[in-house]
Amino acid sequence: MNNLNSRVKLNNGIEMPVVGLGVFQVEDGQIVIDSVKAAIKNGYSSIDTAAIYGNEEGVGQGIKEAIEENGISREDLFITSKVWNADLGYQSTLDAFELSLKKLGLDYLDLYLIHWPVEGKYVESWKALETLYKTGKVKAIGMSNFQIHHLQDVLEIAEIKPMVNQVELHPLLSQVELRNFLKENSIQVEAWAPLMQGQLFENETLLKIAKAHDKSIAQIVLRWHLQNEIVIIPKSVKEHRIQENANIFDFELTIEEMKTIDALNQNHRVGPDPDNFDF
Repeated sequence: MNNLNSRVKLNNGIEMPVVGLGVFQVEDGQIVIDSVKAAIKNGYSSIDTAAIYGNEEGVGQGIKEAIEENGISREDLFITSKVWNADLGYQSTLDAFELSLKKLGLDYLDLYLIHWPVEGKYVESWKALETLYKTGKVKAIGMSNFQIHHLQDVLEIAEIKPMVNQVELHPLLSQVELRNFLKENSIQVEAWAPLMQGQLFENETLLKIAKAHDKSIAQIVLRWHLQNEIVIIPKSVKEHRIQENANIFDFELTIEEMKTIDALNQNHRVGPDPDNFDF
C-alpha cells in the first residue's frame, strides 16, 4: 500500500483500491458532482455511494464528466453502491440494483453491498447478489454493517463467499474480533467513518503523533487504517481535504505508535448498532 493506486486483491481475484471517496450525507446535484470530479482528478479511482444516500444520479454525472475530462475509462474506476433495507428480499434486491445502475448511468458495478442486516431478509438478498454476480453485472459482492453472527448466517448458505464487509471502524471502535473473523474467512474489511465523522480531531494522543510526523490527525488515523490492512473511504466535499486524505503514503507509523492508537479503543460507535437498529 504505497500509493493512491494501491489495491488489495479480493478473494475472487478482483482488485479493490485501498482508498476511496465516500459520499454519505453529500447532497445530490452539483455538490456531489464536484466532489466526485475532484477525487478522480486527484487520483482516486474508488467512489462509494448507496441507494439511501439519494445521490446516485449526481455521482453518476460526476463519473461521466470525470471520465471525459481526465482521459480515463470506466474500467479504471471502482464504483460501489448498496441495496437499502426497504428493498431487501430476492426480487426486490434485483430491482433495486437495476434502479441504482440506471441512476448511476453505468453498465455494471464493481461492488454491491447489502447495506444493513435486516433480520429475516438478508439471507434472501444474498441469493440475489449471487445471481447478479453470476450474470457479470457486478464484479464483487459483500455486505455492510454485518456482525460475526450475521456473516455466519450468510456463509452457511452461500454458494459464493462474500468479498467485502464495510463497517464502522476507527480508533475508538477498532473491531478487532470482527477483523480477525474476516481475515480468517478471506473477506476484506472496509471502514466507513474511518475518521469517526471528525470526532477524533481534538484527541491529544493523536495530536502528539501527528506533530511527530508533521501530518494532520486525519492523515495519522487513515495511515493507521492502511497499516492494519483496512480499506478506507473518507468523505469530504472540499478538494484540499480530498487531497490531504490521499497524502498518506509518504510516512509510516512505528509499531509503538500503532499500539498507542490501538489502545484508544472504547467500542464506541457514532452510527447505529447493527444488532439494534430500527430502520
